[in-house]
Amino acid sequence: MSIGLWTVVFVGGSFALYLTIAWLARVRDTKGFYVAGRGVPAAANGMATAADWMSAASFISMAGLISTMGYAGGVYLMGWTGGYVLLALMLAPYLRKFGHFTVPDFVGDRYDSNVARLVAVVCALFVSFTYVAGQMRGVGVVFSRFIEVDINTGVVIGMAIVFVYATLGGMKGITWTQVAQYWVLITAFLIPAIAISIMLTGAVVPSVGLGFDLRPELAGGETVSLLAKLDQIQVDLGFSRYTEAFTGSWDKANVFFVALALMLGTAGLPHVIVRFYTVKTVKAARWSGFWALLFISLLYITAPATAAFARYFMIQSLNGKTAEQLPAWFHNWERTGLILWVDNGDGVVRYSGRDDNEIFRSGTLSGPELSALLVGNQKWIDSGGTEGADARIVLREKKLSGPDQDIIVLASPEMAQLSNWIIAFMAAGGLAAALSTASGLLLVISSSVAHDVYYRMLNPRATEQQRLLVGRSVIGVAVVIAGIFGIYPPGFVSQVVAFAFGLAAASFFPAIVLGIFSKRVGTVPAICGMVAGIGFTAWYIIACVFFGMPQWTFGIFPAGINPQGIGVFGMALNLAVTLGLTPLFPPPSAKVCGMIDSVREPEEAGAAVEIETAPEH
Repeated sequence: MSIGLWTVVFVGGSFALYLTIAWLARVRDTKGFYVAGRGVPAAANGMATAADWMSAASFISMAGLISTMGYAGGVYLMGWTGGYVLLALMLAPYLRKFGHFTVPDFVGDRYDSNVARLVAVVCALFVSFTYVAGQMRGVGVVFSRFIEVDINTGVVIGMAIVFVYATLGGMKGITWTQVAQYWVLITAFLIPAIAISIMLTGAVVPSVGLGFDLRPELAGGETVSLLAKLDQIQVDLGFSRYTEAFTGSWDKANVFFVALALMLGTAGLPHVIVRFYTVKTVKAARWSGFWALLFISLLYITAPATAAFARYFMIQSLNGKTAEQLPAWFHNWERTGLILWVDNGDGVVRYSGRDDNEIFRSGTLSGPELSALLVGNQKWIDSGGTEGADARIVLREKKLSGPDQDIIVLASPEMAQLSNWIIAFMAAGGLAAALSTASGLLLVISSSVAHDVYYRMLNPRATEQQRLLVGRSVIGVAVVIAGIFGIYPPGFVSQVVAFAFGLAAASFFPAIVLGIFSKRVGTVPAICGMVAGIGFTAWYIIACVFFGMPQWTFGIFPAGINPQGIGVFGMALNLAVTLGLTPLFPPPSAKVCGMIDSVREPEEAGAAVEIETAPEH
């Protein structure tokens, strides 16, 4: 069968499965809608958490970043993995013991203030909408290639699917849907990686194949490892070595601060934290963390190998080819508008990292430093073959600058000429990754408005039916807004997601840590800290990315840090403001201090300890 027919089978079948699960798991009460009735088994919750966590950024974009950045791209791998360890060991068990529905719920009760609750709601909405924009864009990227529809149409289809199963089952439906989505996405990621590893090196395990020698017939009869061959190719084409640790703007300062921002942001992500509210006990929350890390590791250990395989195939299949020799995968993706070839008339693809006028004027260009020319959210342009035409000027005039690596993983099975069913199955995996996270984020948005604002602040006497109606209505509005962000994204998938992590690090992480481990921090310092942290971070990212503000780093480093890493400074500002104001304001009430003490007490064997703070908790 053709790729299109296989795609209909896999994508249509997976969508039917998700909708069936949502129908069977539909709920009629708020406890089921927001926290799945607190009855999810630890192993199942670990799978759901892994699917919630491994978004389109992990499945689609992370390996693409590593592929184009080389060793430096591992910053995303380190930051996201390390952050989840921090969350699972340091925060999740305590938050589960508080027994709330949402992160703003915890903030509002811990700091004994509806103002604090409202500030936390605003932070949750800001972080979640930023994050969900990347997921909806990922859905559009997959649909545009494999269903051959416009990206914006793909985003709309994804909106409709996630709206149905998120509103029907709430957290309960989303949880069991995410369990199914985990197996779809991990299988779709591993099968092509294993097949390509065997094809290139003979190793069955991709992460092992990454360090193996290439098959002799692929290395011209030589004995050379895959990474050594990539290093040689990169240098020959004018790039830095693939395995070089720090290249270009990714110096030690950038890598450190971006990795730290991703770690701290992970520990403050509301859609991940809420997953630990769905299990029966604190012990189950700890085991959920273990299972989630195990399930996540299957993809994260494989991603660097997938990135290197794709890099090798992309260069080998494109560099030096004429228009007639370009492979089928290039033409397939060219129709989506997500890949670009600028031709000045000589009809030859010149994959080069040398940034000089002679190369720009002598042929067709592409590469990591020039990734906008090959892999980007771009359209076909032709300088018309005018002698002396500078491709950079053409790109700037048509506003076609800016790297976008979101097609690398999705295109890798086609680059390797794998079977059509594997190529189509990859599409189903990418959609599962994007939709699983999008549904979790939409529920956070819904619960923040319907539970924390409507029920806890505006109408405490609201009935179950009223609260469910408001919650489902908010999801509908949130889906539309998320779709708009997906159609007009502020960047490519991983970049947008990384911004969300910076915002989470600057807003929630200090408030949660101090809320659990300090009985001295009161209401006003916590509110001021959150406002200062997210305000500064949001302003810096928006000003740098969208208004061209020069990056600055307080005079500490000679080169500006990446805007994604500014969340570390936002977090530090949050802590400084909170701790600086703490001595000037009264401590929490005796009731709140008692709540903190009870959370710190060891859980009795077999007991499910939960703090009762809200009328219906």
